[in-house]
Amino acid sequence: MPRDHVERRTTVRGTPVDLDRPIAPDTDIGHVHLKVADLQRALGFYCGVLGFGIRQRWGDSAAFIAAGDYHHHIGLNTWESLGGPAPPPGSTGLFHTAIRYADRPALADALRRVIAAGIPLDGAADHGVSEALYLRDPDHNGVELYRDRPPAEWPVDADGHLAMGTDPLDLEDLLSEAAP
Repeated sequence: MPRDHVERRTTVRGTPVDLDRPIAPDTDIGHVHLKVADLQRALGFYCGVLGFGIRQRWGDSAAFIAAGDYHHHIGLNTWESLGGPAPPPGSTGLFHTAIRYADRPALADALRRVIAAGIPLDGAADHGVSEALYLRDPDHNGVELYRDRPPAEWPVDADGHLAMGTDPLDLEDLLSEAAP
């Protein structure tokens, strides 16, 4: 342990807490909840273009959508944002929501949907561990559509650490994938 390391332990209601212990490795992000200016417009993008299904709707103020039968992957609401502008560049907030597809054909299908809807890409990258498409939803929230490569294919450096990068993604090659 480095000399300057200070052990961070405390107690909460008499129970010891080790603040240096990492989070459980099977923890994941269950959903993201976005403030939008126009619920119907947001549903047009997330459901109409990307293909998510509505799991529950609260009138014109909120909807909970998912891929498959999960309770919700994305929440959308206008509770504090109805008719509001997008956050200005240079402000804090969500950089992007990443939507992971099961495989390359599914990511190719997502790209075809985006192209068919006339939505421009902000970028496309091969990160070594994944292939990613970057775009904006109607409220200018960043959206990443990606697929992970199998861990055995992830690039590593000489010390065995991940060696992710940002190389151009060949969109024509991606589009040559058969439909799922």
